[in-house]
Amino acid sequence: MSIGIDWDELYRQACEATSHSYAPYSKLHVGAAALLDDGRILQGCNVENASYGLGFCAEVTLVGQMHMTGGGRLVALCAVSGAGEVLTPCGRCRQILMENGGPDMLVQGAHRPRPMRELLPDWFGPEDLPV
Repeated sequence: MSIGIDWDELYRQACEATSHSYAPYSKLHVGAAALLDDGRILQGCNVENASYGLGFCAEVTLVGQMHMTGGGRLVALCAVSGAGEVLTPCGRCRQILMENGGPDMLVQGAHRPRPMRELLPDWFGPEDLPV
Protein backbone atom coordinates (compact mmCIF):
# COMPACT_ATOMS: atom_id res chain seq x y z
CA MET A 1 0.00 0.00 0.00
CA SER A 2 1.43 3.36 -1.03
CA ILE A 3 0.53 6.38 1.08
CA GLY A 4 1.17 9.91 -0.11
CA ILE A 5 2.84 12.11 2.50
CA ASP A 6 1.40 15.61 2.85
CA TRP A 7 4.30 17.30 4.66
CA ASP A 8 2.43 20.62 4.83
CA GLU A 9 -0.46 18.93 6.68
CA LEU A 10 1.92 17.15 9.06
CA TYR A 11 3.62 20.48 9.77
CA ARG A 12 0.27 22.20 10.34
CA GLN A 13 -0.91 19.51 12.74
CA ALA A 14 2.42 19.47 14.58
CA CYS A 15 2.16 23.25 15.05
CA GLU A 16 -1.40 22.84 16.36
CA ALA A 17 -0.24 20.16 18.80
CA THR A 18 2.17 22.61 20.46
CA SER A 19 -0.87 24.39 21.94
CA HIS A 20 -1.51 21.32 24.11
CA SER A 21 2.08 21.15 25.38
CA TYR A 22 2.80 21.40 29.11
CA ALA A 23 6.22 23.06 29.35
CA PRO A 24 6.31 25.30 32.45
CA TYR A 25 10.01 24.62 33.09
CA SER A 26 11.80 24.67 29.74
CA LYS A 27 9.22 26.90 28.02
CA LEU A 28 9.93 24.83 24.88
CA HIS A 29 6.53 23.78 23.60
CA VAL A 30 6.85 20.89 21.15
CA GLY A 31 4.25 19.26 18.94
CA ALA A 32 4.53 16.28 16.63
CA ALA A 33 2.29 14.84 13.95
CA ALA A 34 2.77 11.52 12.17
CA LEU A 35 1.22 9.67 9.27
CA LEU A 36 0.44 6.03 10.01
CA ASP A 37 0.36 3.14 7.56
CA ASP A 38 -3.46 3.11 7.65
CA GLY A 39 -3.65 6.78 6.58
CA ARG A 40 -4.42 8.26 10.00
CA ILE A 41 -2.56 11.30 11.27
CA LEU A 42 -1.90 11.41 15.01
CA GLN A 43 -0.51 14.20 17.17
CA GLY A 44 1.58 14.37 20.31
CA CYS A 45 2.92 17.10 22.58
CA ASN A 46 5.61 17.30 25.22
CA VAL A 47 4.62 17.00 28.89
CA GLU A 48 7.13 18.15 31.51
CA ASN A 49 7.17 17.72 35.28
CA ALA A 50 9.18 19.07 38.20
CA SER A 51 11.60 16.11 37.98
CA TYR A 52 12.79 17.56 34.63
CA GLY A 53 14.32 14.38 33.17
CA LEU A 54 11.10 12.39 33.63
CA GLY A 55 9.13 14.45 31.13
CA PHE A 56 7.68 13.06 27.93
CA CYS A 57 8.67 14.23 24.47
CA ALA A 58 5.98 14.91 21.86
CA GLU A 59 7.09 11.87 19.87
CA VAL A 60 6.60 9.64 22.93
CA THR A 61 3.05 10.85 23.57
CA LEU A 62 2.29 10.40 19.86
CA VAL A 63 3.45 6.77 19.92
CA GLY A 64 1.34 6.25 23.03
CA GLN A 65 -1.66 7.65 21.11
CA MET A 66 -0.92 5.23 18.29
CA HIS A 67 -0.98 2.22 20.57
CA MET A 68 -4.09 3.48 22.40
CA THR A 69 -6.03 3.95 19.15
CA GLY A 70 -5.43 0.71 17.29
CA GLY A 71 -1.69 0.48 16.69
CA GLY A 72 -0.10 0.48 13.28
CA ARG A 73 3.24 1.64 11.95
CA LEU A 74 4.62 5.14 11.58
CA VAL A 75 5.31 6.25 8.01
CA ALA A 76 6.34 9.91 8.39
CA LEU A 77 6.73 12.43 11.23
CA CYS A 78 7.17 16.15 11.68
CA ALA A 79 8.07 17.74 15.05
CA VAL A 80 8.10 21.49 15.66
CA SER A 81 8.67 24.06 18.38
CA GLY A 82 5.99 26.50 19.48
CA ALA A 83 7.62 29.01 17.14
CA GLY A 84 7.13 26.64 14.20
CA GLU A 85 10.78 25.63 13.89
CA VAL A 86 11.21 22.05 12.65
CA LEU A 87 12.95 19.97 15.33
CA THR A 88 14.91 16.74 14.96
CA PRO A 89 13.95 14.06 17.51
CA CYS A 90 16.30 13.39 20.43
CA GLY A 91 18.12 10.07 20.80
CA ARG A 92 15.48 8.48 23.05
CA CYS A 93 12.77 9.42 20.58
CA ARG A 94 14.79 8.11 17.65
CA GLN A 95 14.88 4.68 19.29
CA ILE A 96 11.11 4.76 19.94
CA LEU A 97 10.39 5.98 16.41
CA MET A 98 12.63 3.30 14.88
CA GLU A 99 10.85 0.54 16.79
CA ASN A 100 7.43 1.86 15.78
CA GLY A 101 8.19 2.93 12.23
CA GLY A 102 11.27 1.09 11.06
CA PRO A 103 14.32 2.15 9.06
CA ASP A 104 12.28 3.51 6.11
CA MET A 105 10.13 5.83 8.23
CA LEU A 106 10.71 9.44 7.19
CA VAL A 107 11.34 12.32 9.61
CA GLN A 108 11.13 15.92 8.44
CA GLY A 109 14.42 17.69 9.03
CA ALA A 110 15.41 21.33 8.67
CA HIS A 111 16.23 20.82 4.98
CA ARG A 112 14.54 17.57 3.89
CA PRO A 113 12.86 14.42 5.12
CA ARG A 114 15.35 11.75 6.21
CA PRO A 115 14.83 8.03 6.79
CA MET A 116 15.28 6.71 10.31
CA ARG A 117 18.22 4.56 9.13
CA GLU A 118 20.15 7.85 8.68
CA LEU A 119 19.03 9.33 11.99
CA LEU A 120 19.78 6.19 14.01
CA PRO A 121 22.42 4.04 12.28
CA ASP A 122 23.40 0.75 13.90
CA TRP A 123 20.26 0.72 16.04
CA PHE A 124 19.19 -2.30 18.00
CA GLY A 125 15.74 -3.70 18.49
CA PRO A 126 13.78 -6.58 19.95
CA GLU A 127 15.60 -9.07 17.71
CA ASP A 128 18.85 -8.16 19.50
CA LEU A 129 17.50 -9.07 22.94
CA PRO A 130 17.89 -12.57 24.33
CA VAL A 131 14.68 -14.56 24.55
